Amino acid sequence: MQYAIDVAPLGDLADPAAIVRLAVAAERSGWDGFSTWDSLGVGMGTSAPDPFVALAAVACATARLRLIASVIALPRRRPQLVAQSAATLDRLSGGRLVLGIGAGGDPADFEAFGEPFDGSRIGRFDESARVVDGLLRGETLHHEGAHYVVRGVAVGPRPAQRPRPPIWVGGMRPGALRRAAAWDGWLAIGVSDDGATMTLTPDALAGMVARIREERAATGAASEAFDVAVFGFCEPPGDEFVATYERAGATWWLESLSPMRGSIDALVARVEAGPPVVGLR
Repeated sequence: MQYAIDVAPLGDLADPAAIVRLAVAAERSGWDGFSTWDSLGVGMGTSAPDPFVALAAVACATARLRLIASVIALPRRRPQLVAQSAATLDRLSGGRLVLGIGAGGDPADFEAFGEPFDGSRIGRFDESARVVDGLLRGETLHHEGAHYVVRGVAVGPRPAQRPRPPIWVGGMRPGALRRAAAWDGWLAIGVSDDGATMTLTPDALAGMVARIREERAATGAASEAFDVAVFGFCEPPGDEFVATYERAGATWWLESLSPMRGSIDALVARVEAGPPVVGLR
């Protein structure tokens, strides 16, 4: 199991300086990664920073943390720009990026700009993911799809990780699990909207992981590495609590930090207390 802090970049946490402060504290305190969201904050009546810029700031302030974008809402972004930003960030960080992707779960972030939040975004997500994958591999891509066109071009720079940074898919519906099985990992939402309580039980997680493993076995990918990251919430020490999710199949624990959980000083104190099993390493 590896451990990251997951920062909801809203309210006071929308300030890039606060984000960097939490990241520096995380690296100093033994955490393995730093995660943050792709949100415009419209539906919550607030604002949020761009996730690629925020993670670039974290990359420059740290040397070791994995940088987890959790998750980039592909249907409201151009795939060529996602690939360019992700590749640039991976090079800047020395190969520390994990690119989380999803179909987007906040209607306001779409509808406020005249973009549809309906079933069509699933098709846009699937097609965009294929385009991002090809471009991140440095391929000269030829693609004529229902939503996107790429006419024999490559987008750079090449990422530091080869063939590309890991791609994890976020979501809890059966379709999201099927899609995640085709990539390198799955991001499971285990917390309430306010990030203060757990809503996903270890037994429920185990059942979902089993379905993903069945999908991967059917495609011959059962022996390939696959990560399961759970957004969670615990207070120190939390060792036994988190261990139940590890036994259910989780490989990453993402400790959810939001403005509703306390002041920035309180969140820094939680980060400085260290990951749940730091004393057992």
